[in-house]
Amino acid sequence: MHTSRRKLFLGLIGIILLVFVIAGAVLYPKAKAQLTTPLGPGLELPTRTLSLNTPTSTDIPATLISQARSTDTLEIDISTDLPPTSTSVPTPTPEPLCGGPPTMLILGVGADSGDEYLYGLADVIRIVRVDFVTPKITVLSMPRDLWVELPSGIQSPSGNVVSNSKLNQAYFYGGPGMGYYDGPGAGPGLLARTLEGNFGLLVDHYGAVNMYTFSRIVDAVGGIDLYLPTDVDGRPVDSKTEDMGYFYAGQRHFNGDQALRFARIRKKYNDFTRMDHQNMVLCALKEKITSPAVLPKIPQIIASFKDSALTDLSLEQLGQLACLAPHLKRENLIFTSLPEEILGSGTVYSPIQKNTTYVVEADFEVIRNYVDQFVAGTWPNEPDEPSCP
Repeated sequence: MHTSRRKLFLGLIGIILLVFVIAGAVLYPKAKAQLTTPLGPGLELPTRTLSLNTPTSTDIPATLISQARSTDTLEIDISTDLPPTSTSVPTPTPEPLCGGPPTMLILGVGADSGDEYLYGLADVIRIVRVDFVTPKITVLSMPRDLWVELPSGIQSPSGNVVSNSKLNQAYFYGGPGMGYYDGPGAGPGLLARTLEGNFGLLVDHYGAVNMYTFSRIVDAVGGIDLYLPTDVDGRPVDSKTEDMGYFYAGQRHFNGDQALRFARIRKKYNDFTRMDHQNMVLCALKEKITSPAVLPKIPQIIASFKDSALTDLSLEQLGQLACLAPHLKRENLIFTSLPEEILGSGTVYSPIQKNTTYVVEADFEVIRNYVDQFVAGTWPNEPDEPSCP
């Protein structure tokens, strides 16, 4: 009797295990698909990343990727029919952290749009180069007033062709609510294609955050702390200017609304000063996110805001970025911008606006050179002072 019960018990365990195996076989692909599926419309641009840079969490076995990497530097003399007399010793390639690719380029947009991202300009344009090997994050600010050429085929619902615009307007014309562009990626998609066409800058992914969501993110981490070396005046200069407030010099704690208003101040300064203010806010936000009190909450914060931001990153990739944050040394978070001396100011006539408009002028070949160095990770190399003091 005891033996029969034991056989019955073992049989039940076997059935239960079989059920778990079958359930896992059915549910795992669905769960994996949810983790690896982009959260928003894809850019559908040619990928810059080679197959060897594919994250090891994909279906390609990690051992094959490792073997392929290990032979990257193998050199064999095949100039004669004789067997090779020497080979170089392959240099081991450090594995990327957090299961990410070696590098990732992300187009970051701060949009002055509503929650549904149907309209709005790209108030902030940043290119984020993420190095999962070093680890290192470099952020390049792109002037929003650069007068650029749009991809062909952009026209209004009434048939008016738009061939040129300011860089930030590329996002505007790509918005679903405008009806100018029906290609992949909506506003970020058209902005990404404009960056590629004018500057040869090909990004892997994008993330767009509207002003309301940015304010909520700052509040979600408990506000930010930053030091202002001088007073910053955001009071209106005329009846059409929004009051951003007045911020006194010294150590300050900003809630979401204050951080947003501080980052938008421009009228009494210029766009370069505003980019510096925005970088100060981003540095303070990074400092808060990586603090011991907030860091464990990052997965929940990401999950709570995934429907409030527009991105083609997957939950898995967001997790990789969150995982990388505590590995960053202070000197390896660098904010940079194009040198002011290569940029000028001027005006052009905009057929769509039927008026002249202020623009930033530059030699695009010079910008391409800086962009190429940025993508390669060779510029900026060692800034005069840390971007995030």
